[in-house]
Amino acid sequence: MKTTTIRELKHETTTVLAWVAGGESVEVRRRGEPVAMLCPRARKARVTRPDFAGRLRAIYGKQVLPTTGSDLVAAARGAT
Repeated sequence: MKTTTIRELKHETTTVLAWVAGGESVEVRRRGEPVAMLCPRARKARVTRPDFAGRLRAIYGKQVLPTTGSDLVAAARGAT
């Protein structure tokens, strides 16, 4: 774990944040006493989305439908 002073944090913010982005935890000190801790954020688990295009290919194959989805929405809204 790295340490920094408030003055260094104020003048070298980019450097200190680069440490944090690199996975380091940084303790911020005022007059030798710890006042804050900067830690990298925990990464969220990646969300897997369904393969909608694959589902459509499985259902319709290479078949071309006579009406597009845009035409159906426009008709439902009353716009022609």
